[in-house]
Amino acid sequence: MLTSYEEEFVHQMEDIEDLIERTENPLHRKILINYRRHGMLEVSGRYDDLLKPDMTTAHPHYRIFEGGEATILDGMDAVRTFYKTLEEIDMLVMWTGRQKMAVGDFGFAGEAEFSQFVPGKMLSGNVFSDLDGSTPKEESQYKPDSWYLVRRTLAFVWHYTSEGLLIGENVYEDVASKTVEEVDAADVITGKRAAELLAPLIDKYELPELN
Repeated sequence: MLTSYEEEFVHQMEDIEDLIERTENPLHRKILINYRRHGMLEVSGRYDDLLKPDMTTAHPHYRIFEGGEATILDGMDAVRTFYKTLEEIDMLVMWTGRQKMAVGDFGFAGEAEFSQFVPGKMLSGNVFSDLDGSTPKEESQYKPDSWYLVRRTLAFVWHYTSEGLLIGENVYEDVASKTVEEVDAADVITGKRAAELLAPLIDKYELPELN
C-alpha cells in the first residue's frame, strides 16, 4: 500500500500524459515525452540516461532561481556534478502537483507546485545554492537531523532544439508560496524507493523519431 506522499509521487505526470495524448504536432509531442521521461529518470537517480545525446544537447545550461539567489549550471560537467551531489545526499526526489503547461517549437513554459524532502541541515533560502555546505549558515529554526517537506510553486521555461533535444532549464521560485513542514523520517521517499515506484512507468512512451 502506498503512503499519501507516494500516491502523489507516482501520479505526478498524469497532466503531462493527458497533454501528450492531445498533442498532434510531432515536435511538440516529442518535447513533452522528453520532459516526462527526463523528470522520471532524474528523480530515479538515472541522470546519466537523461543526459544521453538522444535526450539532451552536448552543452546543457540550467538557470535555477530560488530564495533570491541563482544557481547557474553551464555545460555537461556542471549539470552532471549537480545531479551527482544531490544523489549523494539523497535529495534527488521531488515531484510536481497539478501542472499548467504550454508547448511550442521553442520548448515549453509552465507552472506547478513542486514538493521535495529536505534535511534540516540543508534548509535555507535556496535549497540548491550550497550543496557542499561550505557557506556558513545563520542559526536556523530547523532541526539539523530532521526531515522537512518543502512545497513551493515554480515557473519554468525549458528550451529544446528542432530535433526535440533539451537545451536547458530556466526555473523561477514563487517565494511567497513556500511552505515547510517537518515530517517523520519513515515517510521520506528515498532515492531507492523512488526508482522502485517509477520503474514500471518510465517507458510508457518511447521517444519518437522526427521525420
